[in-house]
Amino acid sequence: MTAGVDPTPPGTLAALRERDFARYAAARFLATLAWQMLGVGVGWQVYELTKDPLALGFVGLAQFLPFIALVLPAGQLADHADRRRVLMGAYATEALAAAVLLAFSMSGSTRVWPIFAAMALLGSGRAFWMPAGQAITPSLVPLPLFPSAVAINSTLFQTAVIGGPALGGLLYLLGPQVVYGCALAMFVCVVALMATIRPRRAQGAETVGSREVLEGLRYVLRHRTLLGAISLDLFAVLFGGATALLPMVAADVLHVGPAGLGVLRSAPAVGAALTAGVLALTPVRRHVGRWLFAGVAVFGLATVVFGLSRSLPLSLAALFWLGAGDMLSVYVRHMLVQLETPDAIRGRVSAVNSMFIGASNELGEFESGVTARWLGLVPALVLGGVATLLVCADFMRRFPELRKMDGFPEPASTQATRQPA
Repeated sequence: MTAGVDPTPPGTLAALRERDFARYAAARFLATLAWQMLGVGVGWQVYELTKDPLALGFVGLAQFLPFIALVLPAGQLADHADRRRVLMGAYATEALAAAVLLAFSMSGSTRVWPIFAAMALLGSGRAFWMPAGQAITPSLVPLPLFPSAVAINSTLFQTAVIGGPALGGLLYLLGPQVVYGCALAMFVCVVALMATIRPRRAQGAETVGSREVLEGLRYVLRHRTLLGAISLDLFAVLFGGATALLPMVAADVLHVGPAGLGVLRSAPAVGAALTAGVLALTPVRRHVGRWLFAGVAVFGLATVVFGLSRSLPLSLAALFWLGAGDMLSVYVRHMLVQLETPDAIRGRVSAVNSMFIGASNELGEFESGVTARWLGLVPALVLGGVATLLVCADFMRRFPELRKMDGFPEPASTQATRQPA
């Protein structure tokens, strides 16, 4: 059988695709709920045990180090293995991380190194599910429906990001072991759902550089719009990420407890979910570059306001707009990565995108913890937001082709078929 060719009749294939996409979306929703619950539980537990913002930074660093070491090989694996099986293994690893956290909480220990070990497992799992998950999505829906599928996935993701922290904060009132036990059960369900999806392999994986681990990085470096969009997110979130410091804000500034922390963590997702819903109904088709930079600018400005806020309503409003701006930039970047990349190397390019995202998120958490330890909470947040605005302005100058981009490109496979022989 030719690689990438499916002998299933078209009508049956469409029905199977719908079923597979529904199950994949449900699995991703449950996994996101579990991640968000773990984020609240781990953040509050670590700060409760240490009262040290640097310890919150180490939570991010513990995830970042294994992630950055494994994500490029994981992208290669996603391009020549069954992407569904890669996802199953990744989610099973995250289930193991939740089990470690559950055992730690039930032991009554006050040492935090087991939490960092569990976070390292979580980062390892993320290194494999991010490129495989990004690469598998276009094969689950017909190409004309892909923009709407991205927005639907984003809506489900942000809905889980809204509900997960709030649920985690409420469950934490019953004890951290309740949070971790529920997360473990969700990950088990995720693995079971992924097992029901048909195998998915890259089209043309046998003929297009399948052994080149760094091919994805070389591809990104050759395409400046991809390079600009991915690296913009890296530096913007690296400096502007306030998520790691939310337990400190909730405990020491707003005095709202673990339930309040859950609400704070949900606020960006509310803004992101509403934005994703709008994008699902009216996808961005014109002035793509302007929308990308506008999203990053809103993200930076909202971070500054959040850093200066001393009231819960204003903090929630700032986090709402932070999430809205982030969702807009994520949507544009995700569309660029998927449409400009051939399926044969989509896993490796997605791995590069994931590497930049991981560096901005987890390494950004570590940077926020270090900065808060050195300068204090408020200066760390405000300077981070200002730095994001400066990065946005600098990238508008360095990448004029990205700033002037009007519409999304044609899919890479379509471009290839139009090239002369």
